[in-house]
Amino acid sequence: MMKKLVVIGAGMASGRMLEHLTGWNVTLFNAEPRGNYNRLMLSPVLSGEKTYEEIITHDADWYAARGIDCRFGEPVVRIDRVNKTVYSNLGGAPYDALVIATGSAPFIIPVPGHQLPGVVTYRDLEDTHAMIAAAKPGSTAVVIGGGLLGLEAAAGMAARGAEVTVIHLMGHLMERQLDPSAGYLLQKDLERRGIRIHCKGATKAILGKDRVEAVLLEDGTVYPADLVCMAVGIRPETRIATDAHLEVERGIVVDAQMRSSDPAIFALGECVQFDKQLFGLVAPLYDQAKVLAAVLNGEEAAFAPVQTATKLKVTGVDLFSAGDFAEGPGREDIVFRDPGRGVYKRLILEGDRLLGAVLYGDTADGSWFFDLIKQGTDITDLRETMIFGPGFGGAKADPLAAVAALPPEAEICGCNGVCKGTIVQAVTGGAHTLDAVRALTKASASCGTCTGLVEKVMAVTLGGAFTANANPPMCKCTDHTHEEVRRLIKAQVLQSIPAVMQELGWKSHGGCASCRPALNYYLLADWPLDYCDDRQSRFVNERNHANIQKDGTYSVVPRMWGGVTTPDELRAIADAADRYNVPMVKVTGGQRIDLLGVKKEDLPAIWSDLNAAGMVSGHAYSKGLRTVKTCVGSAFCRFGTQDSTGLGIKLEKLLWGSWTPAKVKLGVSGCPRNCAEATCKDIGVICVDSGYQISVAGAAGLEVKETELLISVPTEDEAMEVIAAFTQLYRENSRYLHRIYKWVAKVGLDWCKDQMEDLENRRALYDRFMLSQSVYQKDPWAELAQRPEDWAPLKTLALEAAE
Repeated sequence: MMKKLVVIGAGMASGRMLEHLTGWNVTLFNAEPRGNYNRLMLSPVLSGEKTYEEIITHDADWYAARGIDCRFGEPVVRIDRVNKTVYSNLGGAPYDALVIATGSAPFIIPVPGHQLPGVVTYRDLEDTHAMIAAAKPGSTAVVIGGGLLGLEAAAGMAARGAEVTVIHLMGHLMERQLDPSAGYLLQKDLERRGIRIHCKGATKAILGKDRVEAVLLEDGTVYPADLVCMAVGIRPETRIATDAHLEVERGIVVDAQMRSSDPAIFALGECVQFDKQLFGLVAPLYDQAKVLAAVLNGEEAAFAPVQTATKLKVTGVDLFSAGDFAEGPGREDIVFRDPGRGVYKRLILEGDRLLGAVLYGDTADGSWFFDLIKQGTDITDLRETMIFGPGFGGAKADPLAAVAALPPEAEICGCNGVCKGTIVQAVTGGAHTLDAVRALTKASASCGTCTGLVEKVMAVTLGGAFTANANPPMCKCTDHTHEEVRRLIKAQVLQSIPAVMQELGWKSHGGCASCRPALNYYLLADWPLDYCDDRQSRFVNERNHANIQKDGTYSVVPRMWGGVTTPDELRAIADAADRYNVPMVKVTGGQRIDLLGVKKEDLPAIWSDLNAAGMVSGHAYSKGLRTVKTCVGSAFCRFGTQDSTGLGIKLEKLLWGSWTPAKVKLGVSGCPRNCAEATCKDIGVICVDSGYQISVAGAAGLEVKETELLISVPTEDEAMEVIAAFTQLYRENSRYLHRIYKWVAKVGLDWCKDQMEDLENRRALYDRFMLSQSVYQKDPWAELAQRPEDWAPLKTLALEAAE
């Protein structure tokens, strides 16, 4: 009969232990009502880059396959060491061995108002959902704490539209990981994203009556806040161990086998203390997990802490820190600055050893520096050139040379402690794709920041046989890339999804939630006269012609041509808001009005009412034209050079309803003062005395990028032709879900310019665009409101989950 193991806590550390465990009958308690998920990826969930389902590490099937008795949502309240039984409020569970993996608890500053509703921490999925609910466009949020978690929380809420202020007690951000120079660069980068940073700020009180309203600092500064996130630190969660009279100091004291003061009780993770140290990063926790699993399996193993590195999980911010970078006697540093590129590197040396490294803006050599620190390598011969990385002296011409030079023991994946030799062994053993390497080694399976480095190791090992994951297969249903599928659809005249799947050898009957929307778009773009749109192959928002909200209601946005409206339209919106009990009416950043909180059953009726007032769908849910933002231009403004409002309206009426690979936003500014923010749109027009400057490939979301000049034309008609032709060029050549800036980066702006400057080719593109518009420029609200029988929810392929 197998011995009984009880585990308290279903987090990442205990989850990794269970992966390596054999021969035990396991009962797993967890205070959260769910199992193991990747907490490292809560930041992308907060920012909207990932869903919770995408970060689940162990699902119900995984636990069931291992016979684990899961008691989730059932916190343990007492340990009876004499009778070897743990108790929750629902009963007990006997054990032969017990593992405590209760993690840590966030520290709450005990200032007045800290218990007000709207004050949250950032530790679990519930905290993340609370921030998502509060971080709406126009809302205000204050994050107290400028460390890793605080900045990730701030960036995530800012990405959802909240106005975020970070209050940090120290003189610069992330002072435990960064020196002042790197902290300054990080602050400037975050401020460019619209996040306000207040360093040397001490919180005096959180203000509010029924819920939080503002934060008051000791210097008298007041910041308004609809939500306050405290991210000022964590403490080991040791209450259950203290109550059981185990040895507890700052954490549960354990030996090198993760055994507590009771030989039958073990502990691991953020709740433990080993050799006077606490552990908050995932790499040492995973090392603890492997050691404990080996001990429970009857093997010899011992935990030995190693150096750890830090990376910030904020899209577009490249930051790496490792080792000790404090100043001290006998220490010197090497500093490299390139202000133009926003690159800063600092290495801290003592004698012939590298002690620490701080990299900002260019972190490609982080793993190499980290390995030098961990191994205590003699860097005497590297001293003069090491700041330039391992490829100095010509190897930089070959981007793989630095990776080839790494020794087998060099760590590639810090989260999971995977070294280069382990990846090479997996590749030579037959793992020739990134997914296969992840499955065997877990390299790049956690935060994902090492994915590029893992691919380089694979490329070095496989040579010419390696295909980088930058252009992977379209999905697991096919070996073809997006580009290959597009070419074959045209070459073989494939005009239906079944035809594509049959002729191109699809592995999965019916496809999946990833490939079906892409195929549907490619067929729409290539065969507008022959292919009929497959509504089942669209994402939930496009099927329902409205944006679904977190509570299951919908957002309805009527189109306002060029941001211009009329009193009659405003009355119709007000009447609809009253008639359907719309809880929020919001002016959007795209110069129109959003009706938020509409019930699904009311959608056809509210569409009909808005149609009756002459309004059509704003396609705020579509992969197509969203808005054309305008300024008043020469009609009213004394600086306006052209009629930017009139051109914006004409462009919106020309382009609306067009299906594109991803959403498209335009801006038309009447002069170089750029009041319509045209220089950060997918397509922007700046009106000048001589005509119109058309720029493309801007971005103002998770990534911020200025547009680049495509072409200048003298007349309004030419501007409209160029924009329609360029949109068609994008439609015919881009990968599905790639915004214009990603597509232009791939094909090159010069190629796009050549296509527009070839007048015959440009006119052909324009004609093809207009042909497609003759088929698809229809108002879906009007069609569905008139045919309510078609509104019944259709059977889908789990596209809601993919959305």
